[in-house]
Amino acid sequence: MNRKVCVLMGSPHPDGNTASLLSPLVRRMEKHGCAVTTFHLYDCDIRPCIACRACQTDWERPNCCQCDGMQEIFDVVLSSDLLILATPIFSWYCTPPMKAALDRMVYALCKYYGGKRGPSLLTGKKLALLSTCGYRPQNGSDLWETGMQRYCRHTQMQYCGAIAERHLGYDVPFMDDGKSERAEAFADRLVPLILN
Repeated sequence: MNRKVCVLMGSPHPDGNTASLLSPLVRRMEKHGCAVTTFHLYDCDIRPCIACRACQTDWERPNCCQCDGMQEIFDVVLSSDLLILATPIFSWYCTPPMKAALDRMVYALCKYYGGKRGPSLLTGKKLALLSTCGYRPQNGSDLWETGMQRYCRHTQMQYCGAIAERHLGYDVPFMDDGKSERAEAFADRLVPLILN
């Protein structure tokens, strides 16, 4: 099948809850033949967008004036069939490096902000969410999901759904068979979407 998946991992904990939920999803996608590239955003040099609009002078490529870890991320995102954003929920939204990456992408990859309106280089790309939170998902990750649905409409990406799981407390193990099975089932739902 040889489909490419890019995961932006927004957790500061490489072995934490979000990583634990992501692991069975990635294994399942790889079992389906997907090539998965994961960026651990806390390990990347990602500077905040400065809204200089230098990226708007070239409609063919990102053309961001900042030379940091986003250059490689831009390239992998643009060559992928599916982008998965994996994040714990901090104050009802994604973590800071995830937000910085999303801000940089919406400017550098959407040529809407120059003298004339240009194209979105993200048009038709597929996006899915994986999140972990302390509240029930409908009260913990709902604003994140709503924000990313709007992000998809703005960038002309295709929103492919979300999985969100709750942690009941620091003294309670996060992962269980049910969470693993739901992560695998989510992967099974995503794979046919990137075959089309």
